[in-house]
Amino acid sequence: MHKLNDYRCIPDPETVIMLFYSEHFGNVMASRIASVSRNTLETQIEVTINLDGSGQFKAETGVPFLDHMMEQIARHGLFDLDVKAKGDLHIDAHHTVEDTGITIGQALKKALGDKKGIIRYGHAYIPLDEALSRVVLDLSGRPGIEFDVTFTRDKIGEFDVDLFYEFFQGLVNHAGMTLHIDSIKGRNAHHIAETIFKAFGRALRMAVTLDPRALEQLPSTKGSL
Repeated sequence: MHKLNDYRCIPDPETVIMLFYSEHFGNVMASRIASVSRNTLETQIEVTINLDGSGQFKAETGVPFLDHMMEQIARHGLFDLDVKAKGDLHIDAHHTVEDTGITIGQALKKALGDKKGIIRYGHAYIPLDEALSRVVLDLSGRPGIEFDVTFTRDKIGEFDVDLFYEFFQGLVNHAGMTLHIDSIKGRNAHHIAETIFKAFGRALRMAVTLDPRALEQLPSTKGSL
């Protein structure tokens, strides 16, 4: 028997959580991985997502700032996310960014399956220096977006800030998600964008978490989502 004061025998919190989820949610978690391919005349995109991952991220989209932002979703949501995209970047990044959002939304919906046992709702406030953003979402099955964000400049590097809305609109339409994004304060456009994506990752992480008291229940009085 281990002595209580033997610190070597006390597992760290992450190990405790992993063992608990493995014991109680193993069969459910094994199925929360999805891959989707989407091909059009404008883009060819492949996305794989693991809702119960560790924040691993790989991307090849040809749009470096988009890759940087999606990494925030993966890392702060603890999702494993792999995105490959080829698009008509000789025109601009619009189609690639929007269609990437669409395909992530499709993969998310597929990975969620019947949504039994999920928390459903998520929210997060994230600061970065002077910037502060809030994201609130509902995996309701009803797509909708409120995007109250004012950027202080039109581009971050070569990235058109208008495309952030297109990314999230494509994602919510195909995931079946209600999403509210509010930039509460901020001056630096990069900081504003980063707080939005980090907050989205944290809020989504909360919403997809399995509730041990309701594993066989849908979080809805209607009986469907």
